[in-house]
Amino acid sequence: MIRLVTAGRLRRLSEDADQARTRAREVQGQADAAWSQHVRELFAVTDRAERAEAATSEVGVILARALEELSAAQQELLLKDIAIRRLRRELQAGSVEGQTLMLLHHGEPHTIYASREDAHADTATHGVSADQVWQPCDERPAAAFTWRCEAFIYNAASNGFRRAHPPAAKPVQGAA
Repeated sequence: MIRLVTAGRLRRLSEDADQARTRAREVQGQADAAWSQHVRELFAVTDRAERAEAATSEVGVILARALEELSAAQQELLLKDIAIRRLRRELQAGSVEGQTLMLLHHGEPHTIYASREDAHADTATHGVSADQVWQPCDERPAAAFTWRCEAFIYNAASNGFRRAHPPAAKPVQGAA
């Protein structure tokens, strides 16, 4: 098949080709603009991601240090709590008025007991009957009794003992 091409047809084809090239340049320009916009956004997103990763790493280091400090503080607090409990036990187990007892033989110290239970259990080993030792004491001096138990308090300042229940003061004759 033979087709005859006229000058008008060639002119129209040439115009269509020119329009197509113009349209192609426009589309290429839009594509280039879109590509450059895409590249700029990619760089911006990459920069933000790198900054976020650096910040995350920095926060991780700060958090690790804070956790170490918290762990050390908790351990110190636990040690102090243990020390406080130990001191409370020592305080509660220490001499309390009326709890520390001294067995006196003719008014002289014979044995010191940490508690009444210990004193009750041990006095029988000295051949002393419980009735003889555990009677309420009157105003007579301790030397007047063969065996006598009295409550004492340990005084750390003087490294000695004092009576828990001192005898009542008697007025001096003629004193007001």
